[in-house]
Order: sequence, then C-alpha cells, then structure tokens
Amino acid sequence: MNNKRPRNRMSPPKFLAIGFLSIALIGTIFLKLPVSVVPGEQTKWVDAIFTAVSAISVTGLTVVDTGTHWSTFGQMVILTLIQLGGLGFMTSATWIALMLNRRISLRERMILQEAMGQYKIQGIVDLIRRVLVYAFTIEGIGALLLTLRFWKEMPLTDAVYLGVFQSVSIFNNAGFDLLGSIHGPFTGFVAYGTDPVLNIINMCLIFLGGIGFIVMFDIMEYPKCRKLSLHSKVVLSVSALLVVIGALAMFVLEFSNPATMGNLSYPQKVMASFFQSITSRSGGISTVDIGQLQQSTQFFLILLMFIGAAPGSTGGGIKVTTFAVLIGSVMTMIKGKRDVVLFRNRISESVVYRAVTLTILSLLLLVGFSMFLSATESRDFLAILFEAVSAFCTVGLSMGLTTDLSEIGKFTISILMFLGRLGPLTLAYALNRKRHKDLYRNPEGKIIIG
Repeated sequence: MNNKRPRNRMSPPKFLAIGFLSIALIGTIFLKLPVSVVPGEQTKWVDAIFTAVSAISVTGLTVVDTGTHWSTFGQMVILTLIQLGGLGFMTSATWIALMLNRRISLRERMILQEAMGQYKIQGIVDLIRRVLVYAFTIEGIGALLLTLRFWKEMPLTDAVYLGVFQSVSIFNNAGFDLLGSIHGPFTGFVAYGTDPVLNIINMCLIFLGGIGFIVMFDIMEYPKCRKLSLHSKVVLSVSALLVVIGALAMFVLEFSNPATMGNLSYPQKVMASFFQSITSRSGGISTVDIGQLQQSTQFFLILLMFIGAAPGSTGGGIKVTTFAVLIGSVMTMIKGKRDVVLFRNRISESVVYRAVTLTILSLLLLVGFSMFLSATESRDFLAILFEAVSAFCTVGLSMGLTTDLSEIGKFTISILMFLGRLGPLTLAYALNRKRHKDLYRNPEGKIIIG
C-alpha cells in the first residue's frame, strides 16, 4: 500500500502569497518596457517594482506621477494590476474559467475560500459570480457618472478614458489618478475639493468598495428576508460610527487651518471632512493637502488607516470587524463578564484570539519597519510612521515622503504594501509548514497582569 502523500502541494495561504508575488513581478517587467512610459522618460527598476506592488496591493502610493510619466499602455498595465489586486487574482482566474465552462476543482475552491475569508466552502463559486457582477456593475455606473462630469472640461474620448480609470481605481480603493496630466504632477483631487458632484461620486465608490461584497449581498437581499447577518451589522454600524467620528474630528481640528479647510465655506468644510474621513480608511485619494494638516489630524488619520475597511473588501487595515471584537473584548473585561457579545451574539474565543493575533502582528510589523525607515530616511518620524501605516494598510495617502524615498526606502515600503495586501495572518500561515492539534494540555499557571 502506498501511503505517500504529495509534498509539492502548496497550502492556500502559500499559493496566494506566491500568486500575488508572481503577478507583481510580471507587472514590474511590463512597466519597465520602453512602451510603458511617455517619450523622454525612463523608469528605474525600483520605481517599476514600487508601482507594480502598489497597484496589485491596491495601495496607490506613487514615486512617479501616473498621469504624466506612464504612457497609455503603462496606465493600462497599472489598471489591470489594480483590478486583479482589488478582486483577487484567484477571483479573476475563476471568472475566466467560468467563461470557458471549465470545472472549478476542490483545491481551487479551497483557495477561493481562503482568498475571500469565508468559513465554509459551500457556494463559493456562486459567491465569486456575484462578486464579479456587483463589482463590474458598480465600476460601470461609476465610470458613466465620472465621464459625464469630466466631459464638461475635456473631449468625450478623454472623459471616457479618465472616467473608467478613476472608477476602477477608486472602487478598488487603489488611489491612483491621472489628474497630474490636467493640473500638474501629484496634484490629485485637491483641485476638486469644492466640487460636490465629484466628491459624492468618489465617496460612494470608496464606501462601497470598503464595506465588502458580503455586506453588499446582504443589503441587496434585505428587502426579501428583512434580516442582516451579524457580520453585516458589525461592518455597517462600526463603519458608520468611524465615518462620523472621523468627519467630526477633521472638522474641529482643521476648521481654521488656512492651508487645508480654513478658507472653505461651512458646507464645503463638512463635505471635505466627510471625504477625508471616508478615504482615510483605505481610499487613497484626498481633496486636501495631507502634508499641510495639523499634526493632531495626521495622527488621527493614522488611527483610522490602521483600522481600515471591512473583510472581503478592496480595502486594507486590521479591518473594522477586528476593531469591533477588540473593543468588545475590552468592554467584556471591564464589565467582568465572560463572553464577548455583539448584537446579542456570542463571539467565539477563536475569533477573539485571531483578532488579537492579527492586531499584535500588525503592530509589531509597523514598529519594526518604522524604526528601520527612520534610520534610512531623513524625515520627521510622524511622516515616516504615516507612510508606513499608509503602505501596510494599503491606503495610499502620503504626507509627501513617497517621492523623496531612498532606494532602500522604496523597497521597504514595497514590502510593507505586499505584506498589507496579503495580510499578516495569511503570511504566517504560508510560512508555517504544518499546523496540528496538541495531543495534550499543559498545567494551568498563574501570572499577574496589570
């Protein structure tokens, strides 16, 4: 009897890690081609790597201006990487397989389950179909609305191209923009800070991309079943709370700052406050100069970036559900209770442990990389910390450090973006050769806490 088992089978986390890395390397090669840049420009290898990783991780940090440095071909490469990174390359591969009427194997379903963060494998292919339909529908509507808006100031063909690029980029929370070709390099959406139409469209795209597809499905089914899952309740309530708190903090802290919101009218200040609050959780675009914000505001944005968006979304961070479980754990301990309860549902200990592990691993990575960057980059520590958190949480906001990074700094930020998109827990599982259950339990010991 042959009891040998194949050893060349990779675990789903390891497969995802190698898959994302492979796509990033392919994107780097394409971006290094002369056809990818406008005439007279050249791209260093480190800049091509940085841009490819930023696109596949849907971060949006850039060392060269997307609108003026890259040719149409180069921009299409970036847009493809953004779409693959936002939906996940396994989701995209499944879509192609379904179009070719190819059967999805059990192993592929297991990888999809890991990529989508699902607890069960049943219905995963149907979930992918719905993800693709919803994503392309929202991107299409966003592209149409943005095209109509940009058509006011440019020819229709240019408006269509810009509308499609920005819709895909913003919905996937990538933060790349082509507006440098209109208003100057690295200007972004600052010139449209008082435009209510563009602000509302962009905020809706960021929010929809950040709440996750599972929540979208629940919302669409709500008129029929009149019920939301616990996951959706937590995501929607915590997201709404963070948006309001973030907007209120922005309004108070930046109310009289002439470099950001001081010269705006009251309605414009409210709009700018909500925009920065929504985008800081993973959007990557801004209507004010982040580098001109008060230090207190910049630090507050770091906290919002660290929390991030929802699981199964195009955003990053430790996720709003993780934050909710952590807060619930604290409240449980303070009240002297045993179980963490959210919306009258008990949260299992394994979920609590996972939330604590994810948060601690993320903090340790950020502390280590921030200390390293502080030794390689000659900038204030707050700017370095802001850049590190923005990269790891795949947000894309910057205080202006990105373009001044040294080559070692660019590589470091690239690693952070990759780790952030992959997730520290997925990386840990990918590096772990084999997980097994303990055959015995050690005797319980007592230590003093606090």
